[in-house]
Amino acid sequence: MPKLKTHSGAKKRFNLTKSGKVKRARAYKSHILTKKDTKRTRHLRSTAYADETNVETIKKMIPYK
Repeated sequence: MPKLKTHSGAKKRFNLTKSGKVKRARAYKSHILTKKDTKRTRHLRSTAYADETNVETIKKMIPYK
């Protein structure tokens, strides 16, 4: 079977934990931060886990991580 190509966008955005969960960053943290209060931007720094409905698709995009 041929080698699979890793999705370039996915490899930058997702990581796998030892237990097989998919770690992701939170959205809405890149710009227009002045109108967002400090508590909200601080919360956006923390990592989250991808939803179970998307995990299978993400794992196919990052086969060697």
